[in-house]
Amino acid sequence: MTRLDVRDIPPVNRHPRIHDEFDALEPGESLTIVNDHEPKPLFYEFEAEVDSFDADGYEVEQVAPDEFVATFPKTEA
Repeated sequence: MTRLDVRDIPPVNRHPRIHDEFDALEPGESLTIVNDHEPKPLFYEFEAEVDSFDADGYEVEQVAPDEFVATFPKTEA
């Protein structure tokens, strides 16, 4: 599992970085991101644009007021 804390990445660079990290995963692996807000827009973006994103396996948990941990699984080949 790859974990990426995007809170220190400038907002304009977050989605491209997340996509790059997700693309580097092997099928069946997951990318876990730590964000300062719930990543609903990113979820919808992945659901619409990334064929290998397993939307049914997506999970998000708020662990602090400014800390959300979301898991983006990649489908098995």
